[in-house]
Amino acid sequence: MNLIDTVRLSRASGVAASALPFAFAAPHAAPASMDIVFIENFRGRTIIGIDDDELHTPQPVTMNLAIGVPSLRACHTDRIEDTVNYAAVRDALHALLATHGVKLLEALAEAVAQQLIDGFGAHWVRVQVAKPARFDDVDAVGVVIERRRDPVRAAYEGGYASLGEGLIPD
Repeated sequence: MNLIDTVRLSRASGVAASALPFAFAAPHAAPASMDIVFIENFRGRTIIGIDDDELHTPQPVTMNLAIGVPSLRACHTDRIEDTVNYAAVRDALHALLATHGVKLLEALAEAVAQQLIDGFGAHWVRVQVAKPARFDDVDAVGVVIERRRDPVRAAYEGGYASLGEGLIPD
């Protein structure tokens, strides 16, 4: 479903596109065969920002995550080992908020995306990070990024391959 389909669906059903759950709204970067594990409205506190008033006291941040993985085996096996464990993702997010050391939401979103790809086996992610009530006249400010696993890097995880390897018979 792309953005146009999302708008059409929202018009046909009478639901505003902005009211659709974050994980399902316009997944244009995710292949059709992806299953999506999502976390909505994660809340944490961290030191982040560029203004003096942001650099010393933790402030609230919210996150919405869509974690795309190829068809989940857990749908058939009913085993937590065969899916993305969202409790473990939640714990990793809290740990990252305590240690990240970046100033911009964009850099924090990138760190979250890479952690989901490298640490949880995601093939595609959408990460929304926001500062709620940063200003009196807006509900939130933030960023949304999408990232994909590098297919070349993924092919060689856990070892190295050399050009021509296996071409000479034993």
